[in-house]
Amino acid sequence: MKAVYFAWVRERIGKAEEEISPPADIATVGELIGWLSRRGEEYAYAFDKAAIIRVAVDRTHVRHDSQIAGAREIAFFPPMTGG
Repeated sequence: MKAVYFAWVRERIGKAEEEISPPADIATVGELIGWLSRRGEEYAYAFDKAAIIRVAVDRTHVRHDSQIAGAREIAFFPPMTGG
């Protein structure tokens, strides 16, 4: 699946997107964030406040307890404000 990173998540990780292959036991968005945060210092920094990270699975906003099975793209971004 493709992971896409936006705003300060992208800046902290140092890339806009990448192909990832999480282990089979990673079933939810929250578990995926936990797995990503263990991939290195830059990921740990990007996801250090995991509760505020917003996520879209195949361009649909989802909660952290949502399943990721069959997802082609998962996007991670910080909360946004309007103006």
